[in-house]
Amino acid sequence: MSDVLSYRPKAGEIPTSPGVYRFSDASGRVLYVGKAKNLRQRLSNYFAPLRSLHERTRRMVTSAAKVDWTVVGSDIEALQLEYTWIKEFDPPFNVKFRDDKTYPYLCVTLGEESPRVMVTRNHKIRGARYFGPYPKIWAVHETMDLMVKAFPIRTCNDTNYKRAMQTGKPCFAGQIGKCGGPCSGRVTIAEHRERVNDFVSFLAGGDRRFVTEFTAKMKQASAELDFENAARYRDTLLSLEAVLEKSAMVLRDSLDADVFGVVHDELSAAVHQFMVRGGRIRGVMSWTVDKELELSTGELVDGLLQRVYASADRADIPREIIVPELPEDVSEMESVLAERRGAKVRIKTPQRGEKAALMQTAQINAAGTLKLYKTRRTADFAARSQALADIQEAIGMDQAPLRIECYDASHLQGTNIVASMVVFEDGLPRKDQYRRFNVAESTDDTDSLYQVLSRRLAYLNEPEEPVLEAALAAGADESTGAGTDAEGEALALASEIVAKPKKFAYPPQLLIVDGGQPQVAAAKRALEDSGQTGIQLAGIAKRLEELWLPDSDYPVILPRNSEALFLIQRLRDEAHRFAITHQRSRRKRDITTILGEIPGLGPARISALLKHFGSVARLREADAAAIAEVSGVGENLAETIVSTLAAPREA
Repeated sequence: MSDVLSYRPKAGEIPTSPGVYRFSDASGRVLYVGKAKNLRQRLSNYFAPLRSLHERTRRMVTSAAKVDWTVVGSDIEALQLEYTWIKEFDPPFNVKFRDDKTYPYLCVTLGEESPRVMVTRNHKIRGARYFGPYPKIWAVHETMDLMVKAFPIRTCNDTNYKRAMQTGKPCFAGQIGKCGGPCSGRVTIAEHRERVNDFVSFLAGGDRRFVTEFTAKMKQASAELDFENAARYRDTLLSLEAVLEKSAMVLRDSLDADVFGVVHDELSAAVHQFMVRGGRIRGVMSWTVDKELELSTGELVDGLLQRVYASADRADIPREIIVPELPEDVSEMESVLAERRGAKVRIKTPQRGEKAALMQTAQINAAGTLKLYKTRRTADFAARSQALADIQEAIGMDQAPLRIECYDASHLQGTNIVASMVVFEDGLPRKDQYRRFNVAESTDDTDSLYQVLSRRLAYLNEPEEPVLEAALAAGADESTGAGTDAEGEALALASEIVAKPKKFAYPPQLLIVDGGQPQVAAAKRALEDSGQTGIQLAGIAKRLEELWLPDSDYPVILPRNSEALFLIQRLRDEAHRFAITHQRSRRKRDITTILGEIPGLGPARISALLKHFGSVARLREADAAAIAEVSGVGENLAETIVSTLAAPREA
């Protein structure tokens, strides 16, 4: 493959103005749409030498056959044109957030002569006002029932409404007190419209004026001994308070904001959104996306805001949008949204206070959404089977890898060296067979992996202990168990032992190490030294999510959305998590058992020492003068630390 793309334009042909560019394939399909403040500077990044590009970017530019661009007058116009083109062409390499479910909404059909309130999952009813989305269908039904008690408006469908209006007989819902529309015969169309406006006003901002108003009416009716109306106002107040309690107060009453949490890894991203209106959470949504290109958090936020607000109604755009990282064109985005809303819009990243706490909660929920997405995908039997078959085909195995072992090494500045082994069978984790390894001394990660794999593979070379054969040779009959009492006991014990599998007895079909060519070379050396054959070896390089095989100059690139890559990434992440957890526990134990035993060292001084030296091992290498430089540690205490750490410890 040439290192230069044939369709690359000359640098002088690309303007330095702001604009929007499109990559297209040979058939004319638009693959990617992007915007730039300086087209020449941005496009030069795509036409760098192919070997220097990220794998996903390289795949996009090599799939394309041409690139063209449109110059615009300002950055705001570039943003608007990008919105239009993404919506029109639906490019496969642009980020596409998708809902993990169809959320229910509370809908008021304001475009009708007599508006009705209903629960729907259709978000495209002309002239309707939506509230939500709600995470559970029962939650929206419960809210609607409470609201209708406070503001009796129409709930019947169009057929029943027309029949009731023609016959003069209330609809069935009106007869049982569940519908307060004109079809019930209690209000006129004009009076009903006023109730609908109050209904919408309350839900839009949790307007406390209604609580104050109904409280005053209740007290006045009670003072006038009109207890029937007082009871009706009391019930209305209870319904309003119940609705308010369902949306916990999170910030000041005047705050209208959308709060986004964004969590992503190399393959996927998840978003969680809180819709805060009147200081209360009025809606919750979440999305997931499989990333086609390597994107930063800011770039994901850019695509997210386009997805959420590109066709949003004016009432759905809040005054504030809170995100974990600002997009590059934040000022242009604010201008576009302000134009659509008809008022100022601010996009911000809070650093402290209640808004930052709420965004952190959104981040936690986004992390949970991503974890759930990965778990559900792994739990799918068809997906697991496809993943194993794809791995078999991609790396040329004779059979599907039903048992896969993955290894990762971890250390802290060369100290507390540990490694982990995780096991997946049939595409699912076997946590009872996970193992941790401690490495006493090592030169680097490759040496650590070699030591760990040599120790693990040694178990496969252990000869079987012929306990059963020895017992039979002693005179016990295999079929009847006849013989002396001692021989019978030996036979029973031997049968029990043989029935239990030996530790590490099963060799993996596929052995994966976390790393690229150096780590794979070290693992290959361990396999050769152990004499094991029939075990396929591979390494996964994190930066490009590519598989390296032994003695190969080029990696195996799995398709971005393939189940195979998803499974291998989960293996690598699980091994990394397991190793880090063990490494941290060892470090904590070292701190507790070593430094905690030195007289005069409390938690504050221990923290200061570790912050200064980085680890107990570094501290052990320091002399008394260097230790005495730490704040709060005098010369005498420094001498005590040196002598204590230098003394041999009992095993």
